[in-house]
Amino acid sequence: MDVPAKTQKVTAASGDDGSMKSWAKPDDDDNEPTVLETETEAHLDTLKEGEREKMTSARATSLARSVTGRSAASSWRDPGPPPDGGRQAWTQAAMLHLTIFSTFGYTTSFGSFQLYYEGTLGLSPSTISWLGSVQIFLLFFIGALSGRALDAGMFRSVYITGSVLQILGVFTTSVATKYWQLLLSQGLCMGIANGLHFCPAMGLASTYFSRNRSLVLGIGALGSCTGGVVFPILVQQLIPCIGFGWTVRIIGFIMLLTNAVTLSFYRTRLPPRKSGPVVEWAAFKETPYALYCIASFLYFWGLYFAFFYVGSYGRDRLGMSYQDSINLLLTMVCVGFVWRLLPNYFAERFGPLNMIIPFTFVCGIMMYAWIGVRTPATLYVFAAIYGCGSAGIQSMYPATLASLTSDLSKAGVRMGQCFTIVSFACLTGAPLAGALIEMHDGDYLYAQM
Repeated sequence: MDVPAKTQKVTAASGDDGSMKSWAKPDDDDNEPTVLETETEAHLDTLKEGEREKMTSARATSLARSVTGRSAASSWRDPGPPPDGGRQAWTQAAMLHLTIFSTFGYTTSFGSFQLYYEGTLGLSPSTISWLGSVQIFLLFFIGALSGRALDAGMFRSVYITGSVLQILGVFTTSVATKYWQLLLSQGLCMGIANGLHFCPAMGLASTYFSRNRSLVLGIGALGSCTGGVVFPILVQQLIPCIGFGWTVRIIGFIMLLTNAVTLSFYRTRLPPRKSGPVVEWAAFKETPYALYCIASFLYFWGLYFAFFYVGSYGRDRLGMSYQDSINLLLTMVCVGFVWRLLPNYFAERFGPLNMIIPFTFVCGIMMYAWIGVRTPATLYVFAAIYGCGSAGIQSMYPATLASLTSDLSKAGVRMGQCFTIVSFACLTGAPLAGALIEMHDGDYLYAQM
């Protein structure tokens, strides 16, 4: 039957399989929706509503993730360039001074212990010098690990561990009576403790300064002069009065005080850098950094020979008293006060690397000049001039190393790995010098050359 065009509905022919074969369209002038159209539009509206809900949910989830991510990122955000001043920054510089006072200052004063042990233990100078060499070796060697710990955000736990070992080492030294006991307490225990303190503290202070970094590290390095004067004076004046044990215990109480103060005021500035190797091999592909590591090894190889043996030379070769021998060491350390700050001040203008070169030249020349020393007066002159040169090297060494690091988040690991290289020079330098003295029947010529 024919269906009028005006009232024609949408029909579909079904095939044998029941599938829809074709659709009949209404006339163009028919605006009345069909039943199927109404159902289809309702279904589409339902789908659109569901899609809108999904999109709204997805947008909410995305917004939440965005907010959470921003919040997390804000807690790990780089705090920006170093402040180069302010109360917090200069407090870290003062704490660095105290740290080096009780670590490097104590190590630098080993010459006073060298003289005492030679007179009481009856051992060769070369054997005794291993105590000081092991101490310096560990101070630098552990820098690779402790420096990386600073970058990883573990400064406080590492520093506390070093403080505990330092107090343990100094108080066990006070009751030691044999060489192996001194090797464990004053050599190993104190060396490990100082290594856990020295490199992280240097790296932490350097993150607070950019323009004044060399000056600040020089202020910190001045602590080795302060300790290098205080500790030998205590040894010189107190051992004859109260004995070795209580003298070392007093030194221990001083270290206990410095540790309490530094732990109270040290504050890290940069967020932790969790990833990264203990050794940054890429640094050695930088020619200035690699050459500086080699140069550092060479001048540290002979640097502490005079500190360990100038007192022994005065007593054994020139007949000076024990008190005068200690005064030689004090002279060598005291003149360093000026020369640990002055080159660091000018380093901001001329560059740290340019400033360290003249001081290495002075030390090299004075080692040869030592050969001609025949009187106590000229030995004091030698001690004063050599003290100036060695002070410049010791203060400019970390400042120059810091200047070769542009990424402050890697300051700890780059400092630490160069310290480790230098540690082997410090370990072998003084004992080799002592062996050369014994080889020449007590004459210092071979060692000086």
